[in-house]
Amino acid sequence: MRTQDTALTSVGPDTFDLRWRVIHGYRRAYRMAGSGPAVLFIHGIGDDSSTWLDVAASLAGDFTVIAPDLLGHGGSDKPRADYSVAAYACGMRDLLATLDIDRVSVVGHSLGGGVAMQFAYQFPEHCERLVLVSSGGIGQGVHPLLRLAAAPGAEFVLPLLGIPPVPDFLRGVSNLLSATGGLGLSRDLGYVFSKYVRLAESPSRQAFLRTLRAVVDWRGQVVNMLDRSYLAEGIPTMLVWGTHDHVVPTAHAALAHAEMPGSRLEIFTGAGHFPHHTSPQRFLAVLRQFLTETRPARYDMRRWRQLLRAGRRPHEGARQALGPGVSSGS
Repeated sequence: MRTQDTALTSVGPDTFDLRWRVIHGYRRAYRMAGSGPAVLFIHGIGDDSSTWLDVAASLAGDFTVIAPDLLGHGGSDKPRADYSVAAYACGMRDLLATLDIDRVSVVGHSLGGGVAMQFAYQFPEHCERLVLVSSGGIGQGVHPLLRLAAAPGAEFVLPLLGIPPVPDFLRGVSNLLSATGGLGLSRDLGYVFSKYVRLAESPSRQAFLRTLRAVVDWRGQVVNMLDRSYLAEGIPTMLVWGTHDHVVPTAHAALAHAEMPGSRLEIFTGAGHFPHHTSPQRFLAVLRQFLTETRPARYDMRRWRQLLRAGRRPHEGARQALGPGVSSGS
């Protein structure tokens, strides 16, 4: 295993230029390079595949790395379509099918973590390992700004992001808040703002709102996988969180760890919602170790049926996280 002091990149960034596949009539952008066991990286809401570039480039010498832009994000089409977590999981399966890839280890960040869990739930025969980075889909808690953005009327406010001098003003505010730790976002705020200015464009904005409202309302997250987390038994799972994550509370990490049998938990001191940006060397080290030292899951239909029949009620902490009236994804 490479040490944490190893240079972060092993292939040139141009290796990961965007490519496209047309699936169900829509162009899906993705990046792909390397050879060996396949690793699928799934980004969060409002983000795109470039968030993984440094880590993916470092792994491409030993793994086949695939990093798509989710539908409605980045270079992918932004149609009026289904942006649910389940639809995204289906999209990942279909993209992999067009690339002739049958089995992957899945790494998901934020919304992408929820998609990764849904992928493992819907298509366990395709999932070898699961890595959840500051993942959604575990409890109601989420940053208040996302709750506000999901509220009715947000579609009339978000276009202001593109009207001068609003972008320059917001950049100044984001720099100030980053320096003072305002909104609890600290060093993540500049990166988040650089991505969310795209919401001034109508197709991106509409896709963002449809995606957000599928998973968040004014009370918080509405999709929760804790009720089926026992099905992760047998799938090597690692959880990565920052101690200063105020987008998806760090407490969700301990809850998921307790609910997912045999999972590993890596807490990054001082990191926020993007530990793969804040501590890229450590992130690469723990990810490479996890990918090389764990045995890939093998789907057993009889075992899957036994788990479903036996079931398992979430413990008290999980029931509280699910909250009254909160439904899980399907």
